[in-house]
Amino acid sequence: MNIQPYRSPDQHWPPKMTPWWFYLADFLRTNALRKQQIQSVELRGLEYLKDAIASKKGVLLTPNHSFHWDSYCLLEAARATSCPFYFMTAWQVFHQSNWFDRISMQRCGCFSVDREGADMQSMKTAIDILQNRPHPLVIFPEGDVYHTNDRITPFRDGAAAIALMAARKAERDVVVIPVAIKRWYLSDPSPSMLKTLSGLETRLYWQPKQDTPIPERILQIADGLLSLKELEHFQTTRTGPLPARIRSLANAVLSKVEERYGITHGDSMLPERVKEVRRRIIQRQTEDNELTAVDRRKLEADMDIMFFVTQLYSYPGDYMTDKPSLERIAETVDKLEEDVLGAPYPSVRGPKRAVVQFAPPFELPRGKEKKLNATDLTEKMHAHVQGMIDAMNLEIDSE
Repeated sequence: MNIQPYRSPDQHWPPKMTPWWFYLADFLRTNALRKQQIQSVELRGLEYLKDAIASKKGVLLTPNHSFHWDSYCLLEAARATSCPFYFMTAWQVFHQSNWFDRISMQRCGCFSVDREGADMQSMKTAIDILQNRPHPLVIFPEGDVYHTNDRITPFRDGAAAIALMAARKAERDVVVIPVAIKRWYLSDPSPSMLKTLSGLETRLYWQPKQDTPIPERILQIADGLLSLKELEHFQTTRTGPLPARIRSLANAVLSKVEERYGITHGDSMLPERVKEVRRRIIQRQTEDNELTAVDRRKLEADMDIMFFVTQLYSYPGDYMTDKPSLERIAETVDKLEEDVLGAPYPSVRGPKRAVVQFAPPFELPRGKEKKLNATDLTEKMHAHVQGMIDAMNLEIDSE
């Protein structure tokens, strides 16, 4: 996962949709896909999106977010429909970009959101798009890129809440279209993975284990890294299955920080727990005028711990062993390359193809009567995306 700043954003970046700019920038997106060796993008179920646009409905697209260039694959549908998309984008992406990229993102329909705060400005923009504007809105409900293309992480309910609020007072129909994005390698990515694994072993001061099978090397590296973090936080290493050890470490570290801030988490999912801790830290950093330099360093250290907990959450522990396909093995190496070697993006390991599949739209209720809540809609969206991914994999397995 990429390290990002977590604090109150310096400003809000609104969308400045400019269709001619969007189409002018198309060659940049095409070039980026070519550099990533994504050789083809197949669009399935595009008629659902075309019909919703032609009917002048407010359209919310809710895709999975499993690799860094999936949004560029999705934009092939914007080209096919001749209709640019709006994107709700983490403010950190704008903050870390240069001035030209910021302007270009805004003119291509991107606008910033503060995911750690109650960003009313971003919410109002999203609702206005769904109620009034001719272009679809894209929100990634997973939030972060977890590199687990086969297993969709739980969706956050912000996208569903925005869609329902927009629909209740809209003068037109508002629909949600779940989207599944999946990619496959067209050739064996093992040579690139072997190079990365040698770098990881060298980082651990190990002799590269060139004769050990790739899955076994990955598990050994994972065990070594996890043992180091257990020593740091527990003063001893633990035994048992990787998934249980990962969950135990994440919960222990997070609970300790929550206790420091007087937070009781109840049944909240781990990303929501992390979000609340970050919110408390940012609140102290911005509102407490008596903080010393030592206090600020401690707050920054707690923020770093939250990033570590999120990293742990992104490793299910059984993702590769459950089905050791080339894609799952390569994704795990991608994650380790980012998290351990500090790569901003994983290596390009070989040519790939991608499929973007649109589900039939969910019609949302209008008026004040609450026939559907955000939790139920979120679960429905998640189930449809996971179902489409599972169906694609069954199709490949049967070939």
